[in-house]
Amino acid sequence: MNYLDAVILGIVEGLTEFLPVSSTGHLTIVEKWLGLDVAAKDVTGYTAVIQMGAIAAVILFFAKDIWRIAVAWLRGLVQAEYRGTLDHRMGWYVIVGTIPIGIVGLVFKDFITNDLRSLWVVAVALILWSAVMLYAERMGRQRRHEPELNMRDALVVGVVQCIALVPGVSRSGATISAGLLRDLDRVTATRLSFFLSIPALIAAGLFELKDALSGNIVAGQLLVGTVVSFVVAYASIAWLLRFVAHHSIGKFVPYRVALGLVVIVLLATGVMSAT
Repeated sequence: MNYLDAVILGIVEGLTEFLPVSSTGHLTIVEKWLGLDVAAKDVTGYTAVIQMGAIAAVILFFAKDIWRIAVAWLRGLVQAEYRGTLDHRMGWYVIVGTIPIGIVGLVFKDFITNDLRSLWVVAVALILWSAVMLYAERMGRQRRHEPELNMRDALVVGVVQCIALVPGVSRSGATISAGLLRDLDRVTATRLSFFLSIPALIAAGLFELKDALSGNIVAGQLLVGTVVSFVVAYASIAWLLRFVAHHSIGKFVPYRVALGLVVIVLLATGVMSAT
């Protein structure tokens, strides 16, 4: 990897982390295009670590909300009057909703970073999960808003977030779809998706940091990719929140399906190898 590669991958991460198009899938495709070994530990580690730039963008964008939730959650541990508030409950929702992906990510780490790092997996997942997104938009009644969130919502969305460990599914595509199927309005589902991404992606980045620096990737390239992803992701967050307020996530389906089909054709014709 060189510094230009690091910048390109940072841009791809920042653009795709929160859009329902799969950042890991896009990074895998671009890494292969750049001639990198997508199954190498340092490359998979790099992919995980630069996601922390995108998460830093979420933390900055939602800083006031996060601070308010953290304070209410901590106070609620000792002061009963805070325990029924949305902010206190949201703190628990994020904690409980993160547990499933933490367990699955640790138990199946080797399978996720090795066996699933195939462009065949990415292409098929891009296409198949598109059907789920369309189904969620069609069936979700969007009658419930953020004050009506409950622990079951957090658990369902947290469990579905585990499916996004499959490259090509999309963490935001999975979690927003799950929220819609719980009849949450699209903005509430998207905000919950953002909040659940924070502990999950920070933990993944820290856990993979040693692998990212175990090969030919140097700390400077890792820093560049992370900073670039932060800048691009911040703009993507603001755009996505405005977009989902008025548009279906199904708008992303034609792109997902087209990309999946292009990758399948490239693989089938031997122009690109799967790993």
